[in-house]
Amino acid sequence: MSEVQKFKVTIDNITIEVAPGTTILEAARKIGGEVAPPAMCFYSKLKGSGGKCRTCLVEVSKGSEKDPRPMPKLVASCRTTVMDGMEVKNITSEKVPDARAGVVEFLLLNHPLDCPICDQAGECHLQDLSYEHGREGTRYEFQKRVFKKHDLGPYIQLHMTRCILCYRCVFTADQLTNKRVHGILDRGDHAEIATHIEKALDNDFIGNVIDVCPVGALTDKTFRFKNRVWFTKPVDAHRDCPTCSGEVQLWMRGDEVFRVTARKDEWGEVKENSKGETGWICNECRFEKKHIHDWTIEGPSVINRHSVISQGHYVGITKPKETVQEVIGKEPRLLMDIHSVSQVNKPNIDLSLINGPAHSDDFNHPNTNGKQD
Repeated sequence: MSEVQKFKVTIDNITIEVAPGTTILEAARKIGGEVAPPAMCFYSKLKGSGGKCRTCLVEVSKGSEKDPRPMPKLVASCRTTVMDGMEVKNITSEKVPDARAGVVEFLLLNHPLDCPICDQAGECHLQDLSYEHGREGTRYEFQKRVFKKHDLGPYIQLHMTRCILCYRCVFTADQLTNKRVHGILDRGDHAEIATHIEKALDNDFIGNVIDVCPVGALTDKTFRFKNRVWFTKPVDAHRDCPTCSGEVQLWMRGDEVFRVTARKDEWGEVKENSKGETGWICNECRFEKKHIHDWTIEGPSVINRHSVISQGHYVGITKPKETVQEVIGKEPRLLMDIHSVSQVNKPNIDLSLINGPAHSDDFNHPNTNGKQD
C-alpha cells in the first residue's frame, strides 16, 4: 500500500506535517499554545462551521512550494486549507494583531458590558478574546441594539443582546436534532437568533446549544444566578443513561450539584466520550439529574491554570483541621445561630434544587424544596 501523502506547513517558524485538506487552524492546533489562532465561530465537531467571526485571521507569507507568492490579504485560518510548503504567520506577524483587534472591536459594538451579572463570566471566550487581543476602548458612538429576553422552552433562555451570530447553535440543532425550529431571522443589523412564532426548543439533545455558545446568549435556566463558576468545583462523572453516553462534568459546591455540562477540551469544544463519539449529552442528564447520588464521581476535572476556574480545582488539597476543637479537646459551644437571625441563606436550603434563580421568598416560606424553614 502506498503511503498517505503529507503536506509540510510552517506556522510561526514551527514545521509540521498534516494530511491534505487540513485547515490552517487545525494544523496550528496540532502545535498548540499561542500558535493556534482564537476562534469564536469554528467548531470542529460541527460540519460547515467557521468563516463567520474572522477572529482567526492569519498571514500566509508563502503559498506553497509550487507557488511561493504570499497571499495578498489576511485569510480566515478556519476556512483555508494548507498546501505543501506553505508558510503562515500568526503571532510573528505584524499585520495580524491590528486586524484581530479590529475584529474584536467589531464583535463588541453591540455586546453589552454586563459581565458582572452574566452567567458566562469566567468561562466566556469573548472575555478572553477581548482581554488578550482587544483594544482598551471603543470608537462606537451610536446606541447599541437591544432585544428582549426569550424563554426557548422550560430550560433555555435566549439573551439575543449578547449574541455575536456565530451560528454554532444553529448548526448544533441542525445536526443533532430531527427538526430545527430556530435560526437566523432578518438581515444586516436586524439579524437575530429566534424561533418562528415563539416555538420552544424541546428536542432531547437541544441543551447542547448552551455548551457550544461562546458567549452568554444561551443560558441554562436551572443554573441562572445560582453561583459563580469560579466558586464551583468541576468533577468528571458518569451514569447509566439510555439516551446518551452519560459522561459529563458536574459543577459542584460542597455536595450540591449546581450544573451539569458536557466535558470540554482545551479549545472549549465537547470532548469525545469513551465510545469514540462526540460527547453530546441529553437533556435529562443536563437539567434533571442534579443530585450527587445520581452520578458516579470519577475525580476532579483537569483545568488549565490559565483559567479562573482553576482556583476551585481541589486537587492534592487536604481538609484543614479544626484548631479550636484540638485545643479545647471538645466541640465548641454554639453561642448564636446566625441563620435564625439573618432569615436568609439557611443551611437546610439547597440552592441547586431551587427551580430557577433563588429569591428571598425561597428562604422565607416554610415548604421550600419540601424542607422546613
